[in-house]
Amino acid sequence: MSQQLRPKLSGAPNRGYRLLAFGCWLPAFVFLLPGCSSDDVARLVARDAIAMTRPTSAPAPTTQAGSAPASDEGSGPLQLGVQKAILLTLQNNRELVVERMRPSIQRTYEEQQEGVFDPVLSATGQYERSRSLKKGKDNEWPVSDISSGSIGLEKFFPTGTTASIDASTSFSDTWTSLYDDRSASSRLGLSVTQALLRGAGIDVNLASLHQAKIDTLVSQYELRAYAESLVAQVEQTYWDYVLAQRKIEIFSKSLDVAQEQYDATKAKVDVGRLAARIELAAAEAEVALRKEALIDANSTLAKTRLLLLRLVNPPGRNLWNREIRSEDQPLAPDVKLDDVESHVQVALRYRPDLNQARLGVQRGDLEIVKTRNGLLPKMDLFITLGKTGYADTFDGSMGNFGGKGYDALVGMSMEYPLGNRDAHAQHQRAVLTRQQSLEAVGNLEQTVQVDVRSAYLEVLRAREQIAATKVSRALQEAKYDAEKIRLKEGAGNSLLVSLAQRDLVASQIDEVQAVTTYLKALVDLYWLQGSLLERRGITAPGKDPVKLEDRGTVRP
Repeated sequence: MSQQLRPKLSGAPNRGYRLLAFGCWLPAFVFLLPGCSSDDVARLVARDAIAMTRPTSAPAPTTQAGSAPASDEGSGPLQLGVQKAILLTLQNNRELVVERMRPSIQRTYEEQQEGVFDPVLSATGQYERSRSLKKGKDNEWPVSDISSGSIGLEKFFPTGTTASIDASTSFSDTWTSLYDDRSASSRLGLSVTQALLRGAGIDVNLASLHQAKIDTLVSQYELRAYAESLVAQVEQTYWDYVLAQRKIEIFSKSLDVAQEQYDATKAKVDVGRLAARIELAAAEAEVALRKEALIDANSTLAKTRLLLLRLVNPPGRNLWNREIRSEDQPLAPDVKLDDVESHVQVALRYRPDLNQARLGVQRGDLEIVKTRNGLLPKMDLFITLGKTGYADTFDGSMGNFGGKGYDALVGMSMEYPLGNRDAHAQHQRAVLTRQQSLEAVGNLEQTVQVDVRSAYLEVLRAREQIAATKVSRALQEAKYDAEKIRLKEGAGNSLLVSLAQRDLVASQIDEVQAVTTYLKALVDLYWLQGSLLERRGITAPGKDPVKLEDRGTVRP
């Protein structure tokens, strides 16, 4: 190969090397783009915080679910009241932490739908060398170097418009040792495509984004429903634990009394009183019954303690062996209930599951918008305009845009499947699903009515039972005292005393249980009407009611 050819072979490939370097550098640039760090995840989850801001009893610091615990670090006895149990649950309950992440996960679908309208930057570059299989006019095989590159920006708009702007350049060099033929062209272009029927309009193109936002709202109402259920469960479990403790106290005292009665009867037998032998078996049976009741009460307390520890999940070591010392005792609060219709109206506005159902109607409205648009033919109008500069060098082609080179393209395209059964089926399904959602809302409203009215009646019943059991317990005490006096005077027997004492124990348990039942019934009522979190001073997402309008759409 001649000396004249070597400069071309050494210089021409440099353009290819530059393009190759660009191609190697571009992935590195993409790799350096910002990702999602752990701080970003924590910030996203914090948007759906559940916090206690207005304690209803003892003051407590504002605490978000999943934050660091404030107290009770260790393995000693856990001092626990209702307010503190709720606070620790919001801090440490692991299932609540899992549920809190659902809205944040769902919110990523919103960002994904918003990404449909993000501008797309594209770039290409290539270099090609080829040698002709035919000799040229100088009886040599020509060598061609072709370098090209382009860069473009494209964006899709909610109106159904796709616009793009691009710039491209191409340089061709065909040469032998005797001649060199160079040409360069550069082009700036603008393209616009507008959907005229299917895909046209802001409503249809934003429908998926709006559905994603509705799904996020639904997940927030689901989180609120879970939080209310969890708080209700914690309160009711706490009162079950207190009741189990009180039962143990009552059964322990009754066992001591039964044991004393047995010892006294046995002493009479030992001194030779034959009549006492008949009563001894009854006294011994009464002791056995008291022991059985005490065993069951201890087992119930142990199981309830495990459940309460699981819900509260206090920090520290040796979780399952921690003792719980209750601070709040069952006392009937002086609560003046509004009429039942007021509670029903609150439930119809704030019940999270009812608001979720109404959001389902809104989502169905958007699905109808999408499927109705799918019934239309696809018809697009497109326009492409370009300006091209030609020269024998790259710089010359860029500076030659004022020349006569241009291109313009205007046209329309149309597409429609004959029968279009797929689109018709989707639209029909969307209409039926929306109607089903409306019927589900009506059915759920009736269920809410029954839930709240039943809970209201249970509160009234439990409140009346408190007074009734108090009177019953006082009468049983008087009866027991009378039987003891009769026994002491010789007019009675130990069997009658045991029966009276057994009735007294039952009335004492009924009195304590009536108070705890009333407390739990109030929790049920507030939970079923959707106001429990506000009454306990807890803020959570999903508190705004969703209104179902007459025309069948909803507005959050």
